[in-house]
Amino acid sequence: MRTVGTVVRGIRAPIIRQGDDIAKITAQAVMDAWEEAGIEPRDRDVVAVTESVVARAQGNYATVEQIAKDVREKTGGEKVAIAFPILSRNRFSVLLKGMAMGCKKIVLFLSYPSDEVGNHLVDWDLLDEKGVDPYRDVLTLADFREKFGHIIHPFTGVDYIDFYKELVESTGAECEVVFGNRIQDALRFADTVITCDIHTRARSKRLLKAAGAKCVLGLDDILTSSVDGSGYNDKYGLLGSNKATEETVKLFPVNCTPVAEEISKILCEKSGKQIEAMVYGDGAFKDPVGKIWELADPVVSPGFTKGLVGTPNELKLKYLADNDFGDLSGDELKSAIKERIANKTSDSLVGNMVSEGTTPRQLTDLLGSLCDLTSGSGDKGTPIIYIQGYFDNYVSE
Repeated sequence: MRTVGTVVRGIRAPIIRQGDDIAKITAQAVMDAWEEAGIEPRDRDVVAVTESVVARAQGNYATVEQIAKDVREKTGGEKVAIAFPILSRNRFSVLLKGMAMGCKKIVLFLSYPSDEVGNHLVDWDLLDEKGVDPYRDVLTLADFREKFGHIIHPFTGVDYIDFYKELVESTGAECEVVFGNRIQDALRFADTVITCDIHTRARSKRLLKAAGAKCVLGLDDILTSSVDGSGYNDKYGLLGSNKATEETVKLFPVNCTPVAEEISKILCEKSGKQIEAMVYGDGAFKDPVGKIWELADPVVSPGFTKGLVGTPNELKLKYLADNDFGDLSGDELKSAIKERIANKTSDSLVGNMVSEGTTPRQLTDLLGSLCDLTSGSGDKGTPIIYIQGYFDNYVSE
């Protein structure tokens, strides 16, 4: 029996620039790795390329002036509540600058004790100590400072309240800061709202409209088409964007499925094997110490080949060993488990005790998380990930 299961490799690639053929470059980098590392391609190997370099190759960028123009035209440019932004210099500061440039007054409606992805403004124990109920209480900036003072983010060393307020005011716009967790409470301060939450945005929009908001937008409603030659994303707008410079953002890439399909096509033709491909962004996992939920993109994978559709259909080995075959051991146990796996059907095992604990998440979410953890976000220089054996099981030879 083969002793090695899943193998994940980071693949180095050239620095990607606007106009580069990202599918061709990705495929060539993988083929170079095959030759250099002596890798034998196999059916259902997976090639993944990070969304960052896909967007860079597409030239999908926008400036703060272009963001400001779109916000001004869609909101009227007067007083606008910016609700539930995440606390991130990389993810949100340039977006906020652009929004502020397009408005006369910004009401920053911040969720607390943390933002959507877990960046904390204040500790839960401190809320309890001060008798504050985040599900009910709406706090002004003066209220917040009186109760909690100035709190510095432990990872960045930034007081995000001051940072965001000063950023808005640097554009010439007025800024008011409020804290609350019921999106409808934002309407107490402005009847036009840009709700900036990521994964709860549909609910927030629905509740705001039902509560009588004059104008409701999400980040996915801004830059859905080109403004003065800007990049855009017709599905996600500003969602999934990252800071490029102090004046520009890189948007989430568009048309990613054709990119994945082209990578797969090139590698399948070269190897004679069925190679799957995907574009990945943030992984879907949470840090247990910092309490940060990594997924600040609207999806883990914006594009992938058809072979990556679905969820795992796995049996739990320890369940079989402890229950169905609890009286067996050694080679007899191994043979019994291998036979059970070999005879499983393609029917879903969801709800069956023998699959309990196998976490039936989307394959692209699982693979994307694996890729994100492998490539990281720093200087590893491996924006391409090559995965072998992911779809193997205990009986695979």
